[in-house]
Amino acid sequence: MNRLLLRNADGADPGGSWNRDPEGVHSAEGADRSQIAKTGLRLFLAVVSSLFLLFLLAFIARSQMADWRPLAEPMAPLANPWQLWANSGFLVSSCIALQWSRMAARRARMDATAIAFVVGGGFAIAFLAGQLWVWQQFVDWGYFVASNPANSFFYLLTGMHGLHLLGGLIVWVWIIAKFLRHVPLPQLSASIELCAIYWHYLLGLWFVLFALLTSTPATYEAIARFCGLR
Repeated sequence: MNRLLLRNADGADPGGSWNRDPEGVHSAEGADRSQIAKTGLRLFLAVVSSLFLLFLLAFIARSQMADWRPLAEPMAPLANPWQLWANSGFLVSSCIALQWSRMAARRARMDATAIAFVVGGGFAIAFLAGQLWVWQQFVDWGYFVASNPANSFFYLLTGMHGLHLLGGLIVWVWIIAKFLRHVPLPQLSASIELCAIYWHYLLGLWFVLFALLTSTPATYEAIARFCGLR
């Protein structure tokens, strides 16, 4: 009994062995760090949501002015937004791959985790490249930033979304570097999970922006009346 108490007190075994990692200490510390990181991510996403909510309210209020020319009207670039649908497919595929990586990490499948994580980032890069291509198409068609308030909001909203995804890709590269250094999977699982959560959030945000940007003036007016902006 005294022997057991001594081991619990300072990790030393009177019989000569030394326990440098008391059972449960490291796992508890890891769980605490993971919970702190999740809380930090939730706070960050709350701030991002508030920012985009303000942008969307400004979008709706500005759409009620006479000089607003909707991008979804006939002959406008978003009358048939197939380019945005294609880009949406890339982002959906990215989220699926990262969720796959998240699930593989939980099952301690290192190879599947790494492959899915790389694929997820690749699809995210394809999404950003597709968004830049859409911007180039807008410029080629003469839809410049200052030529129409609707254009300005299109560049603003898609650009801000793209910047947040680019920030996620910086973290993605950092985690890839850890894979290349052969960091043990248990130390990567929390980062992979947070990355997947962030991607899912950006996917949901993207569909909100997509739906708004391709809506009709009647929809904008109905939202404005509901929000008391008209």
